[in-house]
Amino acid sequence: MSQPFSSAQIRQAYIDFFVEHGHTHVASSSLVPHNDPTLLFTNAGMNQFKDVFLGLEKRDYTRAVTAQKCVRAGGKHNDLDNVGYTARHHTFFEMLGNFSFGDYFKAQAIPFAWEFLTSPKWLNLPEDKLYVTIYHTDDEAFDIWHNVVGLAPERIIRIGDNKGAPFASDNFWMMGDTGPCGPCTEVFYDHGEHIWGGLPGTPEEDGDRFIEIWNVVFMQYNRQKDGTMQPLPRPSVDTGMGLERISAILQGVHSNYEIDIFVHLMNAAAQILGIANEEQASLKVIADHIRAVAFLIADGVMPSNEGRGYVLRRIIRRAVRHGNKLGAQDAFFYQMLPALNEVMGDAYPELRERREHISQTILKEEQQFAKTLSQGLRLLEQALDGLDEGATLAGETVFKLYDTYGFPADLTADIVREKGIGIDEAGFDTHMQEQRDRARDAGKFAMDYSQLIQVDSATEFLGYDTDSDEGTISQLYHDGKATERLNEGDEGVVVLTKTPFYAEGGGQAGELGDITTASGVFAVQDTKKSGQAIIHHGVVKMGHIDVNQPSHAAVATQLRAASAKNHSATHLLHAALRQYLGDDVTQKGSLVNSDLLRFDFSYDQPLSAQDLVTIENMVNQQILANQPAKVELLTMDEAKAKGAMALFGEKYGDTVRVLSMGTTDSEGRPFSIELCGGLHVQRTGDIGLFKIISEQGIAAGVRRIEAMTGMGAVKYVQQGEQQLSELASQLKAKRPEIAERVSQLADKTRDLEKQLERLQQKLASAQAKTLLDDVQTLNGHAVLVAQVSGMDGKALRTLSDDVKSRLPHAVIVLASVHDDKIAVTASVDKGLTNQVKAGDIIKHVTEQLGGKGGGKPDFAQGGASDIAGLPAVLAALPTWLGEKLG
Repeated sequence: MSQPFSSAQIRQAYIDFFVEHGHTHVASSSLVPHNDPTLLFTNAGMNQFKDVFLGLEKRDYTRAVTAQKCVRAGGKHNDLDNVGYTARHHTFFEMLGNFSFGDYFKAQAIPFAWEFLTSPKWLNLPEDKLYVTIYHTDDEAFDIWHNVVGLAPERIIRIGDNKGAPFASDNFWMMGDTGPCGPCTEVFYDHGEHIWGGLPGTPEEDGDRFIEIWNVVFMQYNRQKDGTMQPLPRPSVDTGMGLERISAILQGVHSNYEIDIFVHLMNAAAQILGIANEEQASLKVIADHIRAVAFLIADGVMPSNEGRGYVLRRIIRRAVRHGNKLGAQDAFFYQMLPALNEVMGDAYPELRERREHISQTILKEEQQFAKTLSQGLRLLEQALDGLDEGATLAGETVFKLYDTYGFPADLTADIVREKGIGIDEAGFDTHMQEQRDRARDAGKFAMDYSQLIQVDSATEFLGYDTDSDEGTISQLYHDGKATERLNEGDEGVVVLTKTPFYAEGGGQAGELGDITTASGVFAVQDTKKSGQAIIHHGVVKMGHIDVNQPSHAAVATQLRAASAKNHSATHLLHAALRQYLGDDVTQKGSLVNSDLLRFDFSYDQPLSAQDLVTIENMVNQQILANQPAKVELLTMDEAKAKGAMALFGEKYGDTVRVLSMGTTDSEGRPFSIELCGGLHVQRTGDIGLFKIISEQGIAAGVRRIEAMTGMGAVKYVQQGEQQLSELASQLKAKRPEIAERVSQLADKTRDLEKQLERLQQKLASAQAKTLLDDVQTLNGHAVLVAQVSGMDGKALRTLSDDVKSRLPHAVIVLASVHDDKIAVTASVDKGLTNQVKAGDIIKHVTEQLGGKGGGKPDFAQGGASDIAGLPAVLAALPTWLGEKLG
């Protein structure tokens, strides 16, 4: 065929070439990986063939070719932050791949690549523009490239273990710590001398001149747990070539955003927005993101607040924000679909088949986000006002934008980066943790509204029987004062005639959720009591709400279920502590939310690891018994007669709610019986799993246990198991041997450190004698300026002292590079410190090398990082010292 020009032609040419060579064309798999919990999204062509490579599945073909749709926008493989700012990063991209499952190997895979890339019938790339890399020991691949293909040796680059471990190389691929792996060979295209960059393996390899366009992985080993490489009985091939990259080359452009697909999409975006296409970064973002969004929705992903749906929501919101930046006033992003169908609908018919669904999904998400975007941006601009380039935006501000206005932290980072401002990520993480822990005293509602708001009416609580219900807004408060309306963005308090929301009490945090009216949505971020009323703290996140409006109140059900598990487990823990430690144990406080439970109790000594295991087992035995949780409404006297315990700090009326849980003893008493008005599980088995995560003293005679339940506990245990497995693998020990092995390694490390210190002292003494040969005389004074090898600051100081003892009345400056850092010492005879001080010498040297230091007039030391500049600085130092000693 003639040289392909359009991306569609290139895609089809690749498929046609390999079909002609006996490959079966396999359609792209879904972006949602099938039965693969290790991946958030499909991110490589080989994903759908993973089980075939592992030998777990057999297909009716041994050669395959695909054009695979891929997304890298979440989890471990995440390119989202770079999209729009670089030439080749995308959220969505197409990977062209050919695969051999125990069929052909290197002798055919390499010529396939070369023929397709250089043959006039196919891509017809100039051979003098191509270089290849191979794994440094892969002589077989070298021979094929050189002797079969005819590539000159200087165009074949061997890449060794450049990532710090055996087989850790850019040219050695591994599926994981164990399993199929092998060397690979890559083809690079030279964009020309006018673009900065060097060949792979050179210091300039990160430049854009030489770009990888083809990678062939030769799966020929099965890596064992001990690191040994067993040859595979049927070696296989996995090839990948990015369609966007090769299109850029064949279309004579450097950036992927200049290829036909993106030009078409960027032109469409510019037309929709009524602006000129001047290749603005925001247009690139919109063009990239419509591909990821449309394909994700077509494959069944829907916007949500977790998992894949959350990533999709982030991408949509990022695109909308960039449209807003270019002047968009109304929903626009969904209008990009026709342009996308024009360039990709033929290859991927699911885009057209689900066009209406995709369009409506995007439009709905745009409309929802647009309601809060405008005010959120105004608040962000206010926060940025007065901040200079290089400043940092407070983590509290980033959190508020996320929590109140739906701005993901990376969206805020994207906006502030354009102004050269960073964000306080640690501060943001702190606020997120406070939100999860429901620590209201450090949250956004630090003011106790229940002390300011006095509500005379009573609220009917419905939460024991339902998690949502219809009601009426009876009162509204803003800044502690009654109001008739709360507008979008207003923080305030809502009082309902009846509510399913549980108010904070008995150690259980107030519930979260939404109150919806015909005109707006109020996000409930805390629920408290004020007299007989239940008051809902939060913010209007959409529209406005008015007094006397009918409303629909809905609790966040997943959070409620998780809190109920933790609350019920707290009761079982309390009972277990009293049974195991004695009846003197009394509750001193508790906190229950959806993430964990915290229980404070009176006890005057730490609990041992075995104590905690025993208590944990007692609780889990009750969970496994799966007994019903029984609730009774009794008088206080009746409750006391049953032996029910009252909760710490709780006030009770004449009629109390008594909760009984667990197995009964010989006298018919349940394992746990307490007065409690909180929300609980139906049966103990609903808790799932109970796991203690910490135990500590918090005051004299008071201990605290923190624990998790349900899936939170499962994940905690799984993380611990994974860490143990990794540690055992690193130590090459069985799990019961880990503690002993760590102790042995610690002892060995201490011995080696002592040996190293003695050797360094000997080395310093030996080098001191040699260095005396380099002494020079400047204006009648002895001066030694020298660089030694492999010494840290401590060893260098020892050497300086040794030299000084052999060379009195002198100026001695020594430098060394150790662990990629420069150490420098300066020693000046006290009789010379009136002419030059050691601290001035250190300052003069380190400031030129990007470091600092200091000390006394007769001795000083410092450190720096510019290793390359060290020889020149030391070479010039005698001249500087000569002037000082003149």
